[in-house]
Amino acid sequence: MEFAVSRDGTTHVTLHGGSDTTACDEATDQVAASLESLGDDVVAEWELDGAEVYEHPTAPFDPYTITVAFAVTVTVEADDADDAADRGAELIDEALEAADVGTVTYTSAPTAAAA
Repeated sequence: MEFAVSRDGTTHVTLHGGSDTTACDEATDQVAASLESLGDDVVAEWELDGAEVYEHPTAPFDPYTITVAFAVTVTVEADDADDAADRGAELIDEALEAADVGTVTYTSAPTAAAA
């Protein structure tokens, strides 16, 4: 049986930006480009849920650290929802690592729904 497995998370992006807004925009663009690089055959769907400043620069040339929230969905074959959630979680981990998204903190457990 085919299942869609979704998971929410955040990642931090460190970069130099001119203002809070431009730093958040640039961080969002960077994560989007990483996820787009995976193509549709790996990740069925993804969405960025916003960005906010995690750490402001402490000096004029110090970088911003931005938190970018995301949701990722993959499709897996499994016998039941529990097995699908486990397989989907592994596939999501591998996909985010391949996309070089950076350090990821998951904000939800994987959820599986029949596709």
